[in-house]
Amino acid sequence: MTIAAGIDVGTGAIKAALFRVEADQTSWLSRATFRIRQRDPMELARIAYDQLLEDAKLGEKQIDYVATTGDGEGVPFHTGHFYSMTTHARGAIYLDPQSRSVLDVGALHGRAISFDERGKVLSYKMTSQCASGSGQFLENIARYLGIAQDEIGSLSQQADDPEAVSSICAVLAETDVINMVSRGITAPNILKGIHLSMAGRLSKLLKSIGVTQGVVMVTGGLALDKGLVAAIEEDVGKMKDTKVAIRSHPDSIYAGAIGAALWGVFRFEKLAALADVAKAA
Repeated sequence: MTIAAGIDVGTGAIKAALFRVEADQTSWLSRATFRIRQRDPMELARIAYDQLLEDAKLGEKQIDYVATTGDGEGVPFHTGHFYSMTTHARGAIYLDPQSRSVLDVGALHGRAISFDERGKVLSYKMTSQCASGSGQFLENIARYLGIAQDEIGSLSQQADDPEAVSSICAVLAETDVINMVSRGITAPNILKGIHLSMAGRLSKLLKSIGVTQGVVMVTGGLALDKGLVAAIEEDVGKMKDTKVAIRSHPDSIYAGAIGAALWGVFRFEKLAALADVAKAA
């Protein structure tokens, strides 16, 4: 039996997951998520880890491996670190074994990742440094419109005449939105227009890495934005010679942490096996 924690230090939030693996049985023991805001991510990672232990009623010495991902390499108590592409791939497979691609939409960037059935990354591509295709940009717009983040998806789906947002620069796109408000464009039509703009970029990322079929899991902070997921489905549906299924999962935001924990289990058991071989030699 192996117990491992995965801690995903993102730009906007810390996500953590604790797993127990015994033979072919994988059990999710606990989870935690905290918005970073203006707090120290390393201190918050410790808080998240302590929350995992408390919820699972386990002591720190009972944990075999603490795996970090994202910007978590500096977490002082971690055992090992994994690149976020590999952790999101492995986490997607855990959430949906049919997944062969990921659209990870975070606070500052979006990226597309393709992988095989084992979670080995085959190709990937990230959006440019401009933040207009990111969660932070959408959060800023929602704040300007006076809308709570959890309202964005449902409002977007109420749109009847979405207004196009063409600017690729976040600053210019926000200016576009201000002009829309002054022209009386409704919040649902503004949000749907933004979602369609974001979806167009994300779909292009998938196409650029050769994804034309299979299940694509949406992960990251915007994975639960139903309006964005619907917009991606709509945009992908227009692409020629492309038959992909866009999916999200209630635990999609934990994909990186899940993958880190499961790769941690794999590495721990691999090292233990090598140690046994060395002893027997």
